[in-house]
Amino acid sequence: MKDLIFLTYSEIKKRLNEGSLSSEELVSAYLERINAVDSKLKAFLELNQEKILKQAKESDDRRKNGKLLSEFDGIPIGIKDNICITGEVTSCSSKILENFVSPYDATVISKLKEKGFVLFPRLNMDEFAMGSSTENSAFQTSKNPFDSDRIPGGSSGGSAAAVAGSMLPISLGSDTGGSIRQPASLCGIWGLKPTYGRVSRYGLVAYASSLDQIGPFSNDMDGISDLLEILSGIDSKDQTTSKVNQFESKSVNEIDWKCKKIGIMKTEDFNFSPDVNARYLEILKTLEGKGAELVPLDFSLLKYAIPVYYLIATAECSSNLSRFDGIRYGLRKETSGKLDDLYSESRSAGFGKEVKRRILLGTFSLSSGYYDAYYGKAQKARVLIRKQYAEFFKTVDVILQPTSPTTAFKVGEKTKDPIQMYQADILTTSVNLAGVPAISCPAGLDQNGLPIGVQLTTSHFDENKLLGFAKSLSKLDICQISLPKEIK
Repeated sequence: MKDLIFLTYSEIKKRLNEGSLSSEELVSAYLERINAVDSKLKAFLELNQEKILKQAKESDDRRKNGKLLSEFDGIPIGIKDNICITGEVTSCSSKILENFVSPYDATVISKLKEKGFVLFPRLNMDEFAMGSSTENSAFQTSKNPFDSDRIPGGSSGGSAAAVAGSMLPISLGSDTGGSIRQPASLCGIWGLKPTYGRVSRYGLVAYASSLDQIGPFSNDMDGISDLLEILSGIDSKDQTTSKVNQFESKSVNEIDWKCKKIGIMKTEDFNFSPDVNARYLEILKTLEGKGAELVPLDFSLLKYAIPVYYLIATAECSSNLSRFDGIRYGLRKETSGKLDDLYSESRSAGFGKEVKRRILLGTFSLSSGYYDAYYGKAQKARVLIRKQYAEFFKTVDVILQPTSPTTAFKVGEKTKDPIQMYQADILTTSVNLAGVPAISCPAGLDQNGLPIGVQLTTSHFDENKLLGFAKSLSKLDICQISLPKEIK
């Protein structure tokens, strides 16, 4: 029973479909693992075991009766706490939504239910997805399975820790500035941010609407491909979904590196940790040995990605979060009987420090007299970053770079310096600003036994090629990582 939790997603899918494993057996093994280790990792905010086992039993009954919903029927999947599920609390790890029960399913949840997945809500996150370490959750700080004194990354830290801690094979997160790729990198698993518009955002509680995107985590590459096929597609409930061909996982094939042009960055221009830098150069050398052509790219605009991102994201969050006012949703504080006091007291008590900081930043940048100087200028800079990526992909097939400048840092190490914390996303935010797809892939361990990740990026809606390169990268010996069996 214990070995079941260390199976890859692909092995689980195979064994369920050949009948050598039942969903109830599998789910029971994961629940046993969660009960044993989540007190250290704090990945889950809530776990309704009875409800989860009921889903597994229903899946097994369908299998016995020959009425399977799909080849994925009975596979467990974790859900980040900002994706709505009917009848479940969706708190976004915030006190202001602590008791909010969603009356509807997000589109991605409807798709998972149609296929028969067993849903494991709710996974911890930074409050309203604002953070890079999961330390901004109003309820608990998630920990890294490789070293529980360290953070798992953020904002989807609970989703990443659940997979890396072998408490689930796959999970869903959301990525606004790197919130899937950075925790995937720090936890040694795969994490994909699809092209903006590939996956419906309906039912994802909005942080920054022009940047947010739902995506998968997995303990192998096939989990990423399968989930992207299931989640993607146009949705009449989300007008930003694009009319493009449906992604098909069967069309993802390993790519021969020979003669492929790989865009690379000059490492001396960035403050990477020595281990991350050395592993990145080692991978480049390996690929060059396989016949790839390395093409240095000018990433000079990347230094503006952090300020541009934080101007646009905070402006959008100040607007999106204005709906949480104590009237229609969540927490209400009312002491004086005056409407203005109700707004002020409810928001003051409900929002955490980082959320308030970003609302203030966004409100200031949108205020009269400053709009053109800050928000307007940031939008112009965003256009330049998008154009730069378009120019890149005229000359290279894929861009390869580290996902994070460092491996996982210790809990509390950067909480007193928000600028230093924001710098953790310096290699991921530009991808969101450009709207292109990117995936973080495991790339071995550093000298302390902590995972290193590298990020692959391709042009808009070119996920077939992106995942093909990722699949090839996953075969390299220097990229191999074994997830920890014991949590210390």
